Amino acid sequence: MRRLFSRLLPRSMRSGAITIPVIRLHGAIMAGGNQFRPALSLASTAGLIEKAFAIKEAPAVAISINSPGGSPVQSRLIFRRIRDLAEEKNKRVIVFVEDVAASGGYMIAVAGDEIVADPSSIVGSIGVVSAGFGFQEMIKKIGVERRVHTAGRNKSILDPFSPEKKEDVERLKALQLEIHDTFIDLVKGRRGAKLSDDPDLFTGMFWTGKKGLELGLVDALGDMRSFLKQRYGEKTRLQLVSMPRGLFGRRLGVFSSQANGIAASAADGLFDAAEERALWSRFGL
Repeated sequence: MRRLFSRLLPRSMRSGAITIPVIRLHGAIMAGGNQFRPALSLASTAGLIEKAFAIKEAPAVAISINSPGGSPVQSRLIFRRIRDLAEEKNKRVIVFVEDVAASGGYMIAVAGDEIVADPSSIVGSIGVVSAGFGFQEMIKKIGVERRVHTAGRNKSILDPFSPEKKEDVERLKALQLEIHDTFIDLVKGRRGAKLSDDPDLFTGMFWTGKKGLELGLVDALGDMRSFLKQRYGEKTRLQLVSMPRGLFGRRLGVFSSQANGIAASAADGLFDAAEERALWSRFGL
């Protein structure tokens, strides 16, 4: 009866217990996604982030990150939405790294005022990578003739069915350097003097959470429950924030459930799965 009565009271009147909303941002970061292969993007996470920061009594928002990275654009958009709401709602953000927060995953992590990592987690990989395949020899062997017609001489740059051109690679590397500079500026702006003067810090190298603490990439080692109870008291309650579910258990407002899109979504899911598998495998996961 006492527990039922307590739940009916506003949180501000409940025996000093503090509620910390928790967001789980797990998976590869990429635009799109579907019911067969969800992905982290601003579209799929904005509702969760808004909902967590809307809990007025909470002094902080906890974010659990487990991501090998992906789209630099979506990573920065998620980062920016977290910081905008943190400043607007005057709330502290504490990020907890599980298996990995690397590349775009680490970009999101630096939205935290504090980053707490498991000693064996993977952090860092502050760099930019592009990968692909060349199929020009394969199509010769099977007797396929490649025909490409463009308006604009650079429209077919890095065509995987044509021989690689030196100028195309130079152009790609120039773009990568610009994106890398944006990433570096963002990390320096958030971590500042906490960062060590290690020459490998921005080379794309990655480290364990333990080494990341020495390098200034994280602020502490530990797990979410223990850390938050130590910070805010033993009565601290963690409230997992999730999107509401529809009649058949699907998340509302994130992925389409139209029957005529199922086959296309399944095919896209296979390609997304291969891309995601490649991202995770870089870190031995």
